[in-house]
Amino acid sequence: MKADHIILGIHITDRVRLAGEVQKVLTEFGCNIKTRLGLHEVAENYCAGEGVVLLELVGGPEILQRMTAKLAVIEGVQVKEMVFAHS
Repeated sequence: MKADHIILGIHITDRVRLAGEVQKVLTEFGCNIKTRLGLHEVAENYCAGEGVVLLELVGGPEILQRMTAKLAVIEGVQVKEMVFAHS
């Protein structure tokens, strides 16, 4: 049986102030991150203060719960999860 696709969305409201704290958590779970995509608004003379990071995780629901809990306590970080199960 195939493993579920586990996607975690992280909205960071102040990238400059919070990036270090978020990165610590991502580093802790680095071996469980299969794919990482960062999204924020950028132009020639502008770089947005907020952004979204999308992660594809491996390791099952317990990893998702632990990582989500650590990110959720960082003020200014919002976490959403999606799990796509195989039938």
